[in-house]
Amino acid sequence: MRFVLALAILAAVTVPALADSYTHQGLVEPVLHLSGPHQTPTVALTFDACMGRTDPRILGELVEKKIPATIFVTARWLKYNRASFDVLRAHPDLFEIEDHGENHIPAVDRPISIYGIKAAGSTEAIGREVEGGAKAITAAGAPQPKWYRDATAVYSPSAITEIKALGYRVAGFSVNGDGGSLLGASASARRIGSAKDGDIVIAHINQPTHAAGEGVVKGIETLRAKGYRFVRLADVPEDDAGAVKAGG
Repeated sequence: MRFVLALAILAAVTVPALADSYTHQGLVEPVLHLSGPHQTPTVALTFDACMGRTDPRILGELVEKKIPATIFVTARWLKYNRASFDVLRAHPDLFEIEDHGENHIPAVDRPISIYGIKAAGSTEAIGREVEGGAKAITAAGAPQPKWYRDATAVYSPSAITEIKALGYRVAGFSVNGDGGSLLGASASARRIGSAKDGDIVIAHINQPTHAAGEGVVKGIETLRAKGYRFVRLADVPEDDAGAVKAGG
Protein backbone atom coordinates (compact mmCIF):
# COMPACT_ATOMS: atom_id res chain seq x y z
CA MET A 1 0.00 0.00 0.00
CA ARG A 2 1.30 3.44 -0.87
CA PHE A 3 1.39 6.03 1.86
CA VAL A 4 1.08 9.56 0.57
CA LEU A 5 1.72 12.67 2.61
CA ALA A 6 -1.00 15.23 2.17
CA LEU A 7 -1.90 18.58 3.67
CA ALA A 8 -3.89 18.20 6.89
CA ILE A 9 -5.93 20.68 8.87
CA LEU A 10 -4.75 21.07 12.45
CA ALA A 11 -7.44 19.78 14.83
CA ALA A 12 -7.64 21.86 17.98
CA VAL A 13 -8.85 18.91 20.04
CA THR A 14 -5.65 16.95 19.47
CA VAL A 15 -2.91 19.46 18.67
CA PRO A 16 -2.61 22.87 20.30
CA ALA A 17 -2.54 25.71 17.78
CA LEU A 18 0.71 27.57 17.36
CA ALA A 19 0.85 30.29 20.01
CA ASP A 20 -0.70 33.49 18.69
CA SER A 21 2.46 35.47 19.40
CA TYR A 22 4.42 33.25 17.01
CA THR A 23 1.72 33.15 14.36
CA HIS A 24 1.57 36.92 14.37
CA GLN A 25 5.31 36.99 13.77
CA GLY A 26 4.88 35.06 10.54
CA LEU A 27 6.09 31.70 11.83
CA VAL A 28 4.62 28.36 10.83
CA GLU A 29 4.10 24.94 12.39
CA PRO A 30 4.05 22.37 9.56
CA VAL A 31 1.23 19.85 9.67
CA LEU A 32 1.56 16.55 7.82
CA HIS A 33 -0.83 13.65 7.54
CA LEU A 34 -0.80 10.25 5.87
CA SER A 35 -3.50 10.21 3.22
CA GLY A 36 -6.29 7.69 3.59
CA PRO A 37 -8.46 5.97 4.28
CA HIS A 38 -6.39 2.81 4.62
CA GLN A 39 -7.82 -0.69 4.70
CA THR A 40 -6.19 -1.06 8.12
CA PRO A 41 -6.08 2.11 10.27
CA THR A 42 -2.54 3.41 10.00
CA VAL A 43 -0.48 5.80 12.14
CA ALA A 44 3.12 7.01 11.90
CA LEU A 45 4.86 7.34 15.26
CA THR A 46 7.69 9.88 15.41
CA PHE A 47 9.85 10.57 18.46
CA ASP A 48 12.24 13.42 19.20
CA ALA A 49 15.48 12.68 21.05
CA CYS A 50 16.45 16.26 21.84
CA MET A 51 19.11 15.88 24.52
CA GLY A 52 19.36 14.24 27.93
CA ARG A 53 18.91 10.48 28.15
CA THR A 54 16.65 7.76 26.73
CA ASP A 55 13.28 6.70 28.07
CA PRO A 56 13.56 2.89 28.42
CA ARG A 57 9.78 2.56 28.80
CA ILE A 58 9.19 3.82 25.27
CA LEU A 59 12.20 2.22 23.59
CA GLY A 60 11.45 -1.09 25.29
CA GLU A 61 7.83 -0.99 24.13
CA LEU A 62 8.84 -0.34 20.53
CA VAL A 63 11.44 -3.12 20.48
CA GLU A 64 9.43 -5.70 22.41
CA LYS A 65 6.25 -5.19 20.41
CA LYS A 66 8.11 -4.69 17.11
CA ILE A 67 6.54 -1.30 16.46
CA PRO A 68 8.10 0.75 13.64
CA ALA A 69 8.89 4.38 14.41
CA THR A 70 10.89 7.36 13.14
CA ILE A 71 13.38 8.75 15.67
CA PHE A 72 14.68 12.31 15.29
CA VAL A 73 18.03 12.65 17.07
CA THR A 74 20.33 15.57 17.77
CA ALA A 75 24.10 15.44 17.88
CA ARG A 76 23.82 16.35 21.57
CA TRP A 77 21.66 13.30 22.30
CA LEU A 78 23.95 11.01 20.31
CA LYS A 79 26.93 12.08 22.38
CA TYR A 80 25.47 10.62 25.57
CA ASN A 81 23.25 7.82 24.31
CA ARG A 82 25.42 5.59 22.18
CA ALA A 83 24.01 2.40 23.71
CA SER A 84 20.47 3.46 22.83
CA PHE A 85 21.59 4.50 19.37
CA ASP A 86 23.11 1.04 18.91
CA VAL A 87 19.72 -0.47 19.80
CA LEU A 88 18.11 1.65 17.08
CA ARG A 89 20.77 0.61 14.58
CA ALA A 90 20.33 -3.05 15.52
CA HIS A 91 16.69 -2.90 14.39
CA PRO A 92 16.72 -1.30 10.91
CA ASP A 93 13.40 -3.01 10.20
CA LEU A 94 11.82 -0.95 12.97
CA PHE A 95 13.67 2.32 13.31
CA GLU A 96 14.32 5.13 10.89
CA ILE A 97 16.87 7.62 12.27
CA GLU A 98 16.37 11.21 11.14
CA ASP A 99 17.83 14.67 11.77
CA HIS A 100 16.77 16.81 14.75
CA GLY A 101 19.74 19.16 14.41
CA GLU A 102 23.14 19.56 16.00
CA ASN A 103 22.25 21.57 19.10
CA HIS A 104 18.42 21.57 19.19
CA ILE A 105 17.85 25.05 17.78
CA PRO A 106 14.63 26.42 16.20
CA ALA A 107 14.91 27.00 12.45
CA VAL A 108 14.03 30.68 12.44
CA ASP A 109 16.36 32.99 10.56
CA ARG A 110 16.02 36.07 12.73
CA PRO A 111 16.84 36.77 16.40
CA ILE A 112 13.97 35.42 18.50
CA SER A 113 13.26 32.84 21.20
CA ILE A 114 10.67 30.11 20.65
CA TYR A 115 9.23 28.66 23.85
CA GLY A 116 12.33 29.96 25.61
CA ILE A 117 14.84 28.46 23.14
CA LYS A 118 17.04 30.86 21.18
CA ALA A 119 16.51 30.50 17.43
CA ALA A 120 19.27 30.05 14.85
CA GLY A 121 18.95 33.69 13.82
CA SER A 122 20.30 33.45 10.26
CA THR A 123 20.17 31.30 7.14
CA GLU A 124 23.80 30.32 7.66
CA ALA A 125 23.15 29.20 11.23
CA ILE A 126 20.19 27.10 10.09
CA GLY A 127 22.40 25.38 7.55
CA ARG A 128 25.01 24.61 10.20
CA GLU A 129 22.36 23.23 12.55
CA VAL A 130 20.81 20.98 9.91
CA GLU A 131 24.05 19.70 8.43
CA GLY A 132 25.71 19.35 11.83
CA GLY A 133 22.96 17.01 12.95
CA ALA A 134 23.16 14.99 9.75
CA LYS A 135 26.93 14.63 9.99
CA ALA A 136 26.68 13.36 13.55
CA ILE A 137 24.19 10.71 12.44
CA THR A 138 26.30 9.44 9.54
CA ALA A 139 29.50 9.58 11.60
CA ALA A 140 27.80 7.27 14.11
CA GLY A 141 27.10 4.76 11.35
CA ALA A 142 23.50 5.46 10.35
CA PRO A 143 22.35 6.27 6.81
CA GLN A 144 22.15 9.84 5.56
CA PRO A 145 18.93 11.34 6.95
CA LYS A 146 16.21 12.52 4.58
CA TRP A 147 13.88 14.28 7.01
CA TYR A 148 14.50 17.21 9.33
CA ARG A 149 12.57 18.44 12.35
CA ASP A 150 13.83 21.42 14.30
CA ALA A 151 13.53 22.22 17.99
CA THR A 152 9.96 23.31 18.86
CA ALA A 153 8.65 22.32 15.37
CA VAL A 154 8.24 26.04 14.58
CA TYR A 155 9.89 27.60 11.51
CA SER A 156 10.13 30.78 9.53
CA PRO A 157 8.86 30.18 5.96
CA SER A 158 12.25 31.10 4.51
CA ALA A 159 13.89 28.53 6.80
CA ILE A 160 11.65 25.81 5.38
CA THR A 161 12.76 26.84 1.89
CA GLU A 162 16.41 26.64 2.99
CA ILE A 163 15.97 23.21 4.59
CA LYS A 164 14.37 21.84 1.44
CA ALA A 165 17.17 23.35 -0.65
CA LEU A 166 19.63 21.36 1.46
CA GLY A 167 17.81 18.20 0.38
CA TYR A 168 15.61 17.47 3.40
CA ARG A 169 11.88 17.19 3.85
CA VAL A 170 10.38 18.97 6.84
CA ALA A 171 8.68 16.58 9.26
CA GLY A 172 5.41 18.01 10.50
CA PHE A 173 2.82 16.09 12.48
CA SER A 174 -0.91 15.99 13.15
CA VAL A 175 -1.09 14.80 16.78
CA ASN A 176 1.01 16.29 19.57
CA GLY A 177 1.19 13.20 21.75
CA ASP A 178 2.90 14.45 24.89
CA GLY A 179 3.00 18.26 24.78
CA GLY A 180 6.78 18.35 24.64
CA SER A 181 6.89 15.59 27.28
CA LEU A 182 5.27 18.02 29.72
CA LEU A 183 1.82 16.42 29.87
CA GLY A 184 0.83 13.91 32.49
CA ALA A 185 0.48 10.21 31.82
CA SER A 186 -3.30 10.29 31.41
CA ALA A 187 -3.30 13.21 28.97
CA SER A 188 -0.52 11.68 26.84
CA ALA A 189 -2.26 8.30 26.76
CA ARG A 190 -5.53 9.93 25.75
CA ARG A 191 -4.00 12.00 22.96
CA ILE A 192 -2.07 9.12 21.38
CA GLY A 193 -4.81 6.58 21.95
CA SER A 194 -7.24 8.89 20.16
CA ALA A 195 -5.14 9.13 16.98
CA LYS A 196 -7.07 8.51 13.78
CA ASP A 197 -6.21 6.72 10.57
CA GLY A 198 -3.53 8.72 8.77
CA ASP A 199 -2.24 10.66 11.78
CA ILE A 200 1.43 11.41 12.32
CA VAL A 201 2.17 11.50 16.06
CA ILE A 202 4.99 13.46 17.69
CA ALA A 203 6.26 12.53 21.16
CA HIS A 204 9.57 12.47 23.02
CA ILE A 205 11.86 9.58 23.87
CA ASN A 206 14.46 11.53 25.88
CA GLN A 207 12.70 12.19 29.19
CA PRO A 208 12.84 9.01 31.30
CA THR A 209 11.77 10.79 34.49
CA HIS A 210 8.64 12.42 33.04
CA ALA A 211 5.18 10.98 33.58
CA ALA A 212 4.41 11.56 29.90
CA GLY A 213 6.49 8.52 28.93
CA GLU A 214 4.16 6.19 30.79
CA GLY A 215 1.24 7.73 28.93
CA VAL A 216 2.97 7.38 25.58
CA VAL A 217 3.30 3.64 26.14
CA LYS A 218 -0.34 3.34 27.23
CA GLY A 219 -1.46 5.30 24.18
CA ILE A 220 0.47 3.01 21.85
CA GLU A 221 -1.06 -0.01 23.55
CA THR A 222 -4.52 1.48 23.01
CA LEU A 223 -3.84 1.82 19.29
CA ARG A 224 -2.51 -1.74 19.14
CA ALA A 225 -5.66 -3.01 20.84
CA LYS A 226 -7.71 -1.21 18.19
CA GLY A 227 -5.80 -3.05 15.47
CA TYR A 228 -3.84 -0.07 14.17
CA ARG A 229 -0.87 -0.50 11.87
CA PHE A 230 2.32 1.54 12.45
CA VAL A 231 4.62 2.89 9.73
CA ARG A 232 7.75 5.02 9.49
CA LEU A 233 8.26 8.14 7.41
CA ALA A 234 10.60 6.02 5.28
CA ASP A 235 7.50 4.19 4.07
CA VAL A 236 6.42 7.36 2.27
CA PRO A 237 7.53 7.36 -1.41
CA GLU A 238 10.35 9.75 -2.30
CA ASP A 239 8.25 11.56 -4.88
CA ASP A 240 5.67 12.63 -2.28
CA ALA A 241 7.18 15.80 -0.84
CA GLY A 242 4.26 16.70 1.38
CA ALA A 243 2.96 20.14 2.22
CA VAL A 244 3.02 22.57 5.11
CA LYS A 245 0.41 24.81 6.64
CA ALA A 246 0.78 27.78 8.94
CA GLY A 247 -0.12 27.00 12.51
CA GLY A 248 -2.94 28.72 14.33
